[in-house]
Amino acid sequence: MHEPAILVTGGAGYIGSHVVKQLGRSGRRLVVLDNLSTGFPDAVLHGELVVGDTGDMDLVRELLVRHRVRAVLHFAAHIVVPESVRDPLKYYRNNTCNTRNLLACCAAAGVEHFIFSSTAAVYGIPQETFIDEDAPTAPINPYGASKLMSEWMLRDLAAASQLRYVILRYFNVAGADPEGEIGQRTPEATHLIKVACEAAVGRRPGVEIFGTDYPTPDGTCIRDYIHVDDLAAAHLQALAHLEGGGASTILNCGYGHGYSVREVLAAVERVSGRPLNIRETGRRPGDPPALTADSRRIREVLGWRPRHDDLEFIVRTALDWERALARKQAAEG
Repeated sequence: MHEPAILVTGGAGYIGSHVVKQLGRSGRRLVVLDNLSTGFPDAVLHGELVVGDTGDMDLVRELLVRHRVRAVLHFAAHIVVPESVRDPLKYYRNNTCNTRNLLACCAAAGVEHFIFSSTAAVYGIPQETFIDEDAPTAPINPYGASKLMSEWMLRDLAAASQLRYVILRYFNVAGADPEGEIGQRTPEATHLIKVACEAAVGRRPGVEIFGTDYPTPDGTCIRDYIHVDDLAAAHLQALAHLEGGGASTILNCGYGHGYSVREVLAAVERVSGRPLNIRETGRRPGDPPALTADSRRIREVLGWRPRHDDLEFIVRTALDWERALARKQAAEG
C-alpha cells in the first residue's frame, strides 16, 4: 500500500506550485487539487494533479480516503483585494465557504495536520510599525475578512478534534523559482513587482502608483516583500513541525522590513536597465499605508532562515520569469 499522501489544494497556482516543487523534491507523495481557474497544469512538477474544486465535498472525501491523506496544505483562494471590495460574496463563497467544506471532510477523514495559507490582510491597518501575531485582527476588506473567518474555523475545529494546524500569514509574496521552472502567471495580476516586471519587458504599457499621500516617508505604501522560494520553505518546515508533534500556531511570513512602492519601482529600473512608464493616481480601496512583519516567532518556532532576503534578487527572478514568458508568447505568435 502507498504511503499516506499530502493533499495540496490550489497547488497549480503561484505559491502552491513552488511548495509542490519543494515537497516533491523532498520525496513526499502528493495529490494536487486545483480547478485551474488561476492555476496551470504544467506548473505542477510533482505528484498527481486532480482537476476539481475544493468545495466539492464528494471529491474531497474520496481523495482523502483513497490516498490516506494525513496532512493538507490549503492554498486554494481568491486573492485580489480590490476585486474582493467589488464582489465580496465571491470571496466569502470561495475562501470561506469552501474552506468550511474542506475542513468538514478533513474532520470526517481523520486528517491530523493542516497548513493554512492566510494573509497579513487580517490585521487591517495596524497601529504598530512591526506587526506580531498577537496584534489585533481587524481586516478592512472582504479578502482579509474571508481569510480571518477561515482561521477561526480552523482554530475551533482543532479545539474539538485531533487536528493540529499552522496558519501562515503571508506578507507580500514576490519573485519566481530561481531555477526558472515556475513563476507567477496570474492574468491581469495586481502584485506590484510582477506588474512592474511585466512593464519592464513590454507586456504592459506602464505601471501605476496608487496613492502618493500616505503617511510614509515618500508618500507611497510600504510592504514587506518575501521571496516565494523562502515562503515555500516555510511550509515544509511547518509540516515538519506538526509531524514532529509541534503545537498549533500562527506565524507571520515576512522578512521584518519593508520597501515603498517608489523603492520597488526604482529596483525594477536598476535590474532591468530601463526606465518604467510610471503614472501616479489615487488610492485604491482597502490598501493600508504600511504592512511589515515581526517575523521573530517563525524563526524561533520553525528555525526558519530565509535565503533570498534581497530586493534586487527578488526582482531579478521575477524579471527573468517575465522575460521567459515574453519569449514564449512571441514564439507562439
